[in-house]
Amino acid sequence: MPVELSLDKWTGSVRTITIGATPAEGGTRKKVVNIGGQKSLPFMHLDNTVQQSPVVAIEIKDQFPTDWSPLLIDVWGDAINDPATWARAAESAGADLIELSLSLTDNTGKTNTPVNAVNVVKSVVSATGLPLIVFGPGQADLDNELLIAVAEATKGEKLVLGICDDKNYRTIVATAMANGHLVNARSPMDVNMAKQLNILISDMGLPLDRIIMDPTTGALGYGIEYGFSVMERLRLAALQGDSMTQFPMLVTPGFEAWKAKESKIGEGVPDTWGDWERRAINWETLTAITLLETGADILVLRHPESVVRVKKAIRELMQEPKITL
Repeated sequence: MPVELSLDKWTGSVRTITIGATPAEGGTRKKVVNIGGQKSLPFMHLDNTVQQSPVVAIEIKDQFPTDWSPLLIDVWGDAINDPATWARAAESAGADLIELSLSLTDNTGKTNTPVNAVNVVKSVVSATGLPLIVFGPGQADLDNELLIAVAEATKGEKLVLGICDDKNYRTIVATAMANGHLVNARSPMDVNMAKQLNILISDMGLPLDRIIMDPTTGALGYGIEYGFSVMERLRLAALQGDSMTQFPMLVTPGFEAWKAKESKIGEGVPDTWGDWERRAINWETLTAITLLETGADILVLRHPESVVRVKKAIRELMQEPKITL
């Protein structure tokens, strides 16, 4: 007797967004990255057989990251001293995109400048053909100053500019519109605040296929369950037809996981915690894979072994099941 499967059919879908531009499109990237396009909940292949695969970005810094774990510094080796070299190493490690984080100060301790930011970004653009995400240091005034210069110097490359939040979205959106880039719209862990920021950005006239949501998250054991719930509700709203939530989502499990004491501390901890490096990589990997199940489209990671594990998980999750009744 045949069994009829009960499938979910949704009226809405997530917008497909393209990051990067090839020479034929006015940029210099050797490939572009497409995200979004989902018409069902994550990896529900029976509900929707066509799903866009999530992608992995590797975070690099514009200078030696003094606040990073020794485990990360050791694994990247000498490459970590030069952003261009680091970008090539990240590409070799399997990154689909590069996320370059600009610092508050330069390597002399002085406030970072637009000239310095542009030089670093240009060196990374020249070193790798991957699409690029550029985040400012997290202070609204300096973010605006640095990102305007970067956007103008890379016009046509279709970078993702961030962090675009409710305090500085006007300036970043304006420069993205003028120079053909996308924005990363970051909001606190709140469905309504995420939606409101998207509305504010769209009201300025930025095309909706150039907005990526960043609803923020926590690490495994540090608020991830709340972030999971918010992201899940955003994705459900998108599938139910809410146009202001129908954007792909970017999350930063690398940044979050390596702040956790289980990843950060190697001495003076219980023996039951086990090997430090294994524990830290597991923390980043499990945080990232958990967020995949919420509908995350871009996962920004730090450790190359985490990248290998997460990409393997993505490949397995993207395989359509073979059902025998």
